[in-house]
Amino acid sequence: MWKEKLGNYLIDISKYLLTGVFVTSLVKDMGDFKWLVYISSALISALTLILGLILTNNKDKKS
Repeated sequence: MWKEKLGNYLIDISKYLLTGVFVTSLVKDMGDFKWLVYISSALISALTLILGLILTNNKDKKS
């Protein structure tokens, strides 16, 4: 049960991170660090999304 809750939390963090970076880039000029911010936020968002999807996977493994 806690794995599913943590997985949902990580998926939400992934969405909020991408949305925050996108909205911030529309409002504020990031200057020379724009691509670094985009790449790092995309990598962190992808990592949290993957971890969240792994934790919310409810497949019953039958041996």
